[in-house]
Amino acid sequence: MKLNQNHFFPKDGIAGLKENFWNDLLSGFMVALLALPLSLGIAQASDFPNPFYGILTAIIGGMLLSFFTGSALTVKGPAAGLIVIMAGSITEFGGGVVGWRFTLGAIIVAGLLQIIFGVFKLGKLVNFFPLSVVHGMLAAIGLIILSKQLHVVIGVNPLGENGKPLINPFELFKTLPDSFYSVGQRLHVVITGLSCLALVFLLPLLPQRMAKKIPVPLVVLLVSIPLGSILGLNQIQGGLIHFKTSFLDIIGIPVDFGGWRYAFIFLKYVLLIALIGSLESLLIVKAVDLLDPYQRKSDSNKELRALGGGNMVSGLMGGLPIIAEMARSAANVNYGAKTRWANFFHGVFLLIFMLLLMPFIEKIPNAALAALLIGVGYNLAHPRHFIEMYHSGKAKLIVFIITIFFTLINDLLTGIFSGLLADILIRLYQKKTVRSDI
Repeated sequence: MKLNQNHFFPKDGIAGLKENFWNDLLSGFMVALLALPLSLGIAQASDFPNPFYGILTAIIGGMLLSFFTGSALTVKGPAAGLIVIMAGSITEFGGGVVGWRFTLGAIIVAGLLQIIFGVFKLGKLVNFFPLSVVHGMLAAIGLIILSKQLHVVIGVNPLGENGKPLINPFELFKTLPDSFYSVGQRLHVVITGLSCLALVFLLPLLPQRMAKKIPVPLVVLLVSIPLGSILGLNQIQGGLIHFKTSFLDIIGIPVDFGGWRYAFIFLKYVLLIALIGSLESLLIVKAVDLLDPYQRKSDSNKELRALGGGNMVSGLMGGLPIIAEMARSAANVNYGAKTRWANFFHGVFLLIFMLLLMPFIEKIPNAALAALLIGVGYNLAHPRHFIEMYHSGKAKLIVFIITIFFTLINDLLTGIFSGLLADILIRLYQKKTVRSDI
């Protein structure tokens, strides 16, 4: 009998929990170890007022969405791909707690929009979205992450002439030499950051069997926490991750839906969160379906409805947008997960970590989180993506470059629409050329 016949699939629901308990429990634990530092780093890089909100988002993505998701093996939580949108939203809404509360309102409305996408069965539209635009969008996000975190990993918060933190990626890359010239003033942070960076890039070079079994974020934590303690990072402002309140005190934050003065900005970020979050999630779901040893096919519309509901809950509780995340989902498959319960257990273990291991978590150096995010950014903007686009033809390369360029000089929405417009114009030109040759 063929592998894809129903009785070969792992069971779902309570029967699946009983049948695959130990596989899913172990995988959930290992994925939680990966998710802990990444979720904290993503919340911090997104300019949320407390890194706790990254963990809260992952807990909701695991413990709640597991029961409603349309995919068996994807892991839900905050993702680096939305850092740029979150940080941009908070800045444009005025920054600080005010900007964050307006952003929460945008997340909630975006979640409602995603539910509508799922109800009207728009999940399959992702198949018609040009991959050159998608790759361009992800590469641009990677470059933006790198532009900021390369400063943070050596303990610098780059400031412009007006004394405000720089956010333009071109300016951030331009000022990198200045940050490196002054490393002598922050030698303790630099040693920690560069040591973690070396681990992020060297551990994956180990033989494939060994590399798959070593959770890089966990190794980074195990090295950086004692190293930071030895170097006295707790005595340096911004040396260690900083929690402004306890985990249980952050839940249930007042949300602001923008008002008329922010109407255009509010609409822009609702669309960005809904469209980018949905697109990235559905592409990842398709990729994880290919990794699934049972070759199960996910329900893209059910996935959208689950993500939408999760985002509404997350926004109401102060969290980030939830999407299916590629690195954690791939690790979930590699660690032997069989069902959606692995995602649930990942959320449970994160909740346990936050309630019981706070003294340990508060010793994580910020430079270590920055190093992990640099690894994520580098993978998104990896040179191989540029080479693949180059070999895929001039038309796709042009769309890819245009998407990146306009994202970097303005924002993601401009970059995506510029890439789509370029793709349409090129296709029209190619049809016209073909007809004129006939």
